[in-house]
Amino acid sequence: MRVLGVDPGLTRCGIGVVEGVPGRPPVLVAVGVVRTPPDAGIGERLVLLEQGIEAWLEAQQPEAVAVERVFSQHNVRTVMGTAQASAVAITAAARRGLPVALHTPSEVKAAITGSGRADKEQVATMVTRVLRLAAAPTPADASDALALAICHLWRGPAQARLAAALGGRR
Repeated sequence: MRVLGVDPGLTRCGIGVVEGVPGRPPVLVAVGVVRTPPDAGIGERLVLLEQGIEAWLEAQQPEAVAVERVFSQHNVRTVMGTAQASAVAITAAARRGLPVALHTPSEVKAAITGSGRADKEQVATMVTRVLRLAAAPTPADASDALALAICHLWRGPAQARLAAALGGRR
């Protein structure tokens, strides 16, 4: 399965693509960041972000998209930008008929490091090890996007089976 992970952000939106099957280590396909100018208007930034994500979807042809679930932070402005970037990624994937999964930061950290309270450096270190890379992807947004994709690769099928078994009851 090929998964595109998105660490949403208005200025830097991390994108990472991994491929794998259960029982085998995932493989890095591509990683990068979609950037928008901080001095541009919100509309222009969202259009640029959509164009960047669409280009990644077209080039990488993922089978699923994993996006970081926006959670409440102390800085409302940061939350709003993250939520807007997240919505752009979800919409772009849905337009293509791709399944979208939302994973919380603590869920991703637990999947990658074994601790839901791991810091960014620990996540980057484990992404580097899991994907057998020579160095951690930079910036941190890129590494976080790969962590999201790996988390979904490892947890997504089980979550889908659980949801099907519950018949939508949650």
